[in-house]
Formats: sequence, structure tokens, C-alpha cells
Amino acid sequence: MRTAPTTYNFADLWEGVAEAVPDRVAVTCGDDRRTYAELDHRATRLAAWMAEQGVAKDDFIGIVMRNGVEYVETLLAAYKLRAVPVNVNYRYLADELRAIFDDAGVVGVVHDPDDADRVKEACDAVAVPWSLERGSSYEAAVQSSSSAPPFSARSGDDLYVLYTGGTTGQPKGVVWRMEDAFFSCIGGGDPTGELGPVPAPSHVLERLGRPVTFLPAAPLVHAAGVWTTLRWLFAGGTVVLLPRFAPGEVWQAVAHHGVNVMNIVGDAMAGPLLEALPDPGTVDLSSLKTVASGGASLSPAMRRDLVLALPWLTVKDTFGSSETGVHGWSVYTAGADPAAPFFVRNTVVLDPDTLDPLEPGNDRHGIIARRGAIPLRYHRDPEKSAATFRVIDGVRHVLTGDLGKVTADGRIIVLGRGSQCINTGGEKVYPDEVENVLRQHPGVSDTVVVGSPDSRWGQRVVALVTPVSGRAVDEAALRTHCRDQLASYKVPKQVVFVDSVPRSPSGKPDLRWATAVASGEGD
Repeated sequence: MRTAPTTYNFADLWEGVAEAVPDRVAVTCGDDRRTYAELDHRATRLAAWMAEQGVAKDDFIGIVMRNGVEYVETLLAAYKLRAVPVNVNYRYLADELRAIFDDAGVVGVVHDPDDADRVKEACDAVAVPWSLERGSSYEAAVQSSSSAPPFSARSGDDLYVLYTGGTTGQPKGVVWRMEDAFFSCIGGGDPTGELGPVPAPSHVLERLGRPVTFLPAAPLVHAAGVWTTLRWLFAGGTVVLLPRFAPGEVWQAVAHHGVNVMNIVGDAMAGPLLEALPDPGTVDLSSLKTVASGGASLSPAMRRDLVLALPWLTVKDTFGSSETGVHGWSVYTAGADPAAPFFVRNTVVLDPDTLDPLEPGNDRHGIIARRGAIPLRYHRDPEKSAATFRVIDGVRHVLTGDLGKVTADGRIIVLGRGSQCINTGGEKVYPDEVENVLRQHPGVSDTVVVGSPDSRWGQRVVALVTPVSGRAVDEAALRTHCRDQLASYKVPKQVVFVDSVPRSPSGKPDLRWATAVASGEGD
């Protein structure tokens, strides 16, 4: 008899789905393929091996891996033990790995062979008890444990932690209750956003219909990759993983597996995908119905270009962060307004001085905040926790750091990160707005806009631009292009041409590099 989950614990939900649809393909990556039953069986055995190493409730386990079925198995194994898997960027050097391992207090690390030397150096530095390398050692660990450990009763109060990307500072662990994360990050049992959250854990099984094939182009180390992967696994879907983001391989995978939904990270992925789009008629992409973006918003021009290239497509843009989950969305189809504001859930815009909510239709800018199912705290950082997670009129809010304003119908226009807002001569410039305009120029392949110290203006607006290969573009032309659409003080006072904009695996720009280059201190 099928056992329905009674909690919103990730492991309980997963095991309920795996029992309900055991023969469906859960995850595929290259030649590796796991049905729900196979994936659950292997995750249970890996959990047993971890338990033999002493892993227990609330222990942190580092994962330094690229996308693959083993990444998903490791997540599920940790959840089964009520342990806490920690997403660690595989690009980090040994000192950066050491800092994360030390901050999280990891008791073990599962990693790729390519990262073995850096992981060992970091583990040795902070005395991590064990590490496990993907490959023969990993397989031996899975095969060595034939019986399931005695799992303790789980709860929706069990911890879920996601580390931020650290693009503007040191990565921070965001600590959630699993139940809150299920509704705010994982979709609440409604991966398409059409049915609404489930009213009880057992209803997750009642919604298991025809399987959807999903491809996360984002890495699982990033929220955009792992949240959407869990979202579709809890819905009985098939997740197609690629070990790296290669635009041509993404389109081949869409055609080969009949992918229905794909998740990307903003223009940083959408642009290369459009450049690599196969000629019409050479590859069948008709199965693809939705492209969603998370982690970074798509520019209006990119939303339009995606639908121009694939006219049947629905483009869904989402708004959120590690600290809020997903709490805003917009949907674009052919003929719609590509610059439409975000619909939001449990979201307000607060006066930056008083923290009072701004009324809809008010043209003032404020701090975007979410309430309701929000994180508990930052891991081991009470000072930042107190500043970010605030009680306002008796209700807990998370202050996102993003600035925006509320339209008359209650939607949100996102202006950008407050910490990245450029103050030039007393006028405020939001980099996202300038970047969106620059990306509309046919000669711009990629761009990031930052503020640089200026003796006269305090800060000047500087655009770092990667030109389209083979297309000539100069600073004067770009400034003219911006001047046609922006107030004069928003027009970049300087344009720096660069070969490329360094970005994280999730597509976010390296702002420290950009600021250094804009100030003439970097290469």
C-alpha cells in the first residue's frame, strides 16, 4: 500500500513520490539514468554509508560537484539522515573552499575528481573528518551498505541551508525550515504555478500526473538549478542534467529528450542560447513549451528575442533570492508587454526610512521585503541576521536589499540592488536599467554597469561591454544609444571594452572584478 507523506520534510516527500512512480525516469545525465526506485535505493545506501561515518541530524555535508546524478543522490542521502547538504561552488580555490568548510562546520565532503587536490588541502586545513570522491570510491561507498540505517522520525522543522553566491561579499549560509523552503523555494507542490500550493503533504501524490521533462541549464550549486530540480522531482518529472552549460549541447538535449520546460539564469544564458540556436528544420525543438529564468531577470529585449526565435514559447521570469525564495513572477508570450512588472506573493515595498509599507501607485522607491514563510537566520551570523530578518508590526520580514516600487495594481517594478545603486551627483542610477538599455544595442554581447569613484560626481557610471564578435562598436555610439532612452545622468560617462565579463556558474557577474576594472585597478 502506498505511503503518503505526512510532513513537508524533503526526504518524506521524495520517498512518497518514489514509491508512487517507481519506474519513471527521475534523472538522466549523459549515459547515466536513474528511475525513481533506483535513485531512492542508491540514495538510501549512500545515507547508510554516511551514517557509518558518524553523520547525524543537523550535520553539514559539503558538495563540490558539477551537475550529475550523484549530486542528486547526495542531496537525498543527506535529507534522509536529517543532515544538511551544503552547496559549494566548484570553481573555488583551496582558501575559498576552506572558508566555506570552516563557516559551515562540515563533517564531510563529496566532490569531483578534478577538485581532489583543492578539496584535500581545504579539508586538512580545518580537519574535516572525511571526503568522498565521485567515481570508483563513491560507487564503492554506495555498494558497501546493503541495508538502510534506522532513520529517525523527520519533521518539517528540519533544516535546509543554501549558501549565497558571494558575488558582493563572503558567501553566507541561509538557514530555512524545510516546510518554509518547500513553499517559498520549491513551489509548494505546484511547479507550474497554475494550481496553487498543496493544502497537505499527501496532496503532492494526488497531483502526480503525466510526467514533465525538465532541463535545468543552471548548475545545481545555484538556487536556480537545485530548487527547480527538486520542484520537478517532487512532481514526478524527469530531470535532464548536463555537466556544464554549453549552449549547443543544451539544444541537442532539448531535442533528444523532448524537454518541455527549461530553466536558465537571465541574459547571461539566454544570449548564448539564442546565438547557438539551430537553423529551423535541423533540430526539432517543438517539445519545449516554457523557458523560465531564475537567479537573474531577463531584460525585456531578451524576453522578446526568445519568443521571436521560438514563437510558441512561454517565457516565465522569476524574482527572488536565497533569502526569500521565489516571490515574484512575470509571464511573456508573443504580443505581450516584455517589460511587464512582476506579480508577487507575500511581498511589500517599504519606506527606507520608516519601514512603513508604500501604498500601490506610489511613485516612491523603497526596499522590497517578503513576509510569511521566510528563513530563520544566517548561519553563525547573528549580526547580519538581525539586520536582514526583521519584525515589523509583529510580523517577520526579510529585507531583500533590492529596491523597487509598487504599481497601482499591486505588482512590483524591480530597480536593482540597493547596495549596487550608483549615486552620481546626488542622482541615483540603478545598474539593471542601464544594462537593459545597452543590451538592446546590436553590437553588445554582454555588459555590466558599476559605479566608480569620481572627484566631481562622487561616483560616475561606468559600463563594461563585451562587443559582439565581428561587429564594430565604439563608445560614442553606445552613449548615443543610451541617451535616446535614459536621462542624461544615467548615461555611462565611460565605456570600457572587455573580452568577456567573468560570471559565476549561475551567470552572476563578478562585481569586485568589474569595480576594479572600472577604477583602472584590474585587467
